[in-house]
Amino acid sequence: MMPTHDHSAHDTSPGTATAKMSQRSKWVFGGFAAIALVLLAFEHRVHLAGWLPWLILLACPLMHVFMHGGHGHGGHGTKSDSGDEK
Repeated sequence: MMPTHDHSAHDTSPGTATAKMSQRSKWVFGGFAAIALVLLAFEHRVHLAGWLPWLILLACPLMHVFMHGGHGHGGHGTKSDSGDEK
């Protein structure tokens, strides 16, 4: 029969070591990803320069769709309680 050990005295706050390691892992992965993107950009900058005008043109409609959400454009032409248009 195997002896059982009580490890509850050694664990001061459950889950913090795992969460801390997870956060550290995210930072390390982000650093490696950033370095990889910079190296790829420098290595293939000639190819990226050819796509740059098209990316700028693509950014215009994307910015319009995603950045105009909070301007209150949904209420045009609706009537108020008194019957007047806003």
